[in-house]
Amino acid sequence: EVRQATLNRAEFEDADDETRVQYEGFRPGMYVRLEIPSVPCEFVTNFDPHYPVILGGLGSSEGNTGYLQMRLKKHRWHDCILKTRDPLILSLGWRRFQTIPLYHIEDHNGRHRLLKYTPQHMHCGASIWGPITPQGTGFLAVQTVAGAKVNFRIAATGVVLDLDRSVTIVKKLKLIGYPYKIYKNTCFIKGMFNTALEVAKFEGASVRTVSGIRGQIKKALSTPAGAYRATFEDRLLMSDIVFLRSWYPVSVPQLYNPVTSLLLPCGQKENWSGMKTLAQLKHSLGIRNKPAADSLYKPVARAQRHFNPLHIPKQLQKALPFKSKPKLQQPKGKVPHDLQRPSVIREPREKKVAALLHALNMVHNHKSKKASGVQHSKHKAFLQQKEKQEEAKLKRQKEARKKLYRVMGQMDKRKQKSSLKGAPQDE
Repeated sequence: EVRQATLNRAEFEDADDETRVQYEGFRPGMYVRLEIPSVPCEFVTNFDPHYPVILGGLGSSEGNTGYLQMRLKKHRWHDCILKTRDPLILSLGWRRFQTIPLYHIEDHNGRHRLLKYTPQHMHCGASIWGPITPQGTGFLAVQTVAGAKVNFRIAATGVVLDLDRSVTIVKKLKLIGYPYKIYKNTCFIKGMFNTALEVAKFEGASVRTVSGIRGQIKKALSTPAGAYRATFEDRLLMSDIVFLRSWYPVSVPQLYNPVTSLLLPCGQKENWSGMKTLAQLKHSLGIRNKPAADSLYKPVARAQRHFNPLHIPKQLQKALPFKSKPKLQQPKGKVPHDLQRPSVIREPREKKVAALLHALNMVHNHKSKKASGVQHSKHKAFLQQKEKQEEAKLKRQKEARKKLYRVMGQMDKRKQKSSLKGAPQDE
């Protein structure tokens, strides 16, 4: 072997590396030999030398899995937004794996509220179960690696923020109840809870009606099960609906599914498909969502509401001013013909007297209207003259103040000059 290597070196010494590799193969020093333990047998059986394999190393602390908190943003070139609990393939560090993220956003009070979909042009938080990765590591996400996609494939990008599960993700929960007994501002509510123990956990919580009346849960009732007593700001109606806004913690699904595309046979390594989304499963099985009956549009028929007359207590009526007191006079009905006042028929002399009085009143009203107009114009001219006098007065005062300040300034300058020369100041 040594002799053959010497002959080869002497023969191909002047040839380039590519020609030498074709004749004598790879020489020592041109390749690296690795030994990898615990490799699946499919990797060796289905090995394709034309398919590149990327090797990487992991730290001692990166072999465990746990909860990761990330900051994620949907890529602006991706054609649709991402849905919570839809599986996503992440390229994080040296790993490619499939996981189920929960998207959330932090409110101003520190609450991490679950989002059903990612925002269109804004970052949001994401919690996943995956391999422990150092903080600040960037990642990209795709929805599938199978086949060649016509559209843009990268669904989202982001960075790892934290490695613990201290973040509690919550989603909104509305509990609805209905009143069945009303005593002024106190009301008995049923249908919101199932047992008295559930009511005990929510004692003191704030409730609200659809019409905007606020209230508070006081205490559970013995019967029926789950009913309770509550007080409100105003009297409720039997048609009111009472609801309680609460927050329910959501757990992060523990799914870590590595992408094993290198274990597939030759020619099928680009067809790896992991868990499907719910939409893909329904599409493949031909399942269509049945709309809820309450969500369909229907004609609304509202009955005419008849409100009770306003009742004011007698003690309050005494304290009210007269204009605000309720008037108890009943509206007068139609006066019968026998009680109606008979029409008066004037004589010719009375008609002439009435016409003369009407003419005299018209003359008097015209004269008084003309006199008031003259008086108004005189008063307006008087006010204009007075305003001019005030302006002239202010102008004279301003000129006098200017002269006074000029004289005072000249006196101050003389005093300063005399003090600099050392001469005695004249008092």
